[in-house]
Amino acid sequence: MTVEEELAQLKAEFAKLKDRQDIIDCIQRECRARDRQDVEQIASCWWEDGVDEHGPSVSFAPDYPERANMGHRMNFTMTSHNITNTIVELDGETAYCESYVIGGLFWLDDKTTTIAMGRYLDQLEKRGGEWRLHTRRCTIEMTANADGTWVHSKNIKGFLKPIWGKEDPSYERPITWKPREEGLHW
Repeated sequence: MTVEEELAQLKAEFAKLKDRQDIIDCIQRECRARDRQDVEQIASCWWEDGVDEHGPSVSFAPDYPERANMGHRMNFTMTSHNITNTIVELDGETAYCESYVIGGLFWLDDKTTTIAMGRYLDQLEKRGGEWRLHTRRCTIEMTANADGTWVHSKNIKGFLKPIWGKEDPSYERPITWKPREEGLHW
């Protein structure tokens, strides 16, 4: 193999790895944005002609960020979407992905947490060099209800409390230590 051939092969492999990482970043960024109720960030993960199927609820991309946030606000005080195994199948400018998701849902009663396990079946498209979601279908495979009051115990006292919105500490730059009197804590 010549140096030129080897370089071409390395470039192709790098492009494939970069596409894969950009796809996974998009899927994870969308989940983070929903957990922060960040409409702009949610929208930035979807193409305008995209569609999300969450069980009986089907939302088209322009309406999806607000609709998803409203659904969460109507039922929960906090959510936590956790992506675990992700399989990415690249087919040119289209990617087919299956991501396992574990969702923590803290109900409005401030006492109950539901853990839902399922998968996101996603089709992403690369347009203008950027990967975004085009179609998402969701499965639910099992759930578990738990006593959520532990967050009010002495064991959690002092931990940072998540905030829906850009006031959440994850948006702060730089990330710095703060005295306990600053910020929202359990």
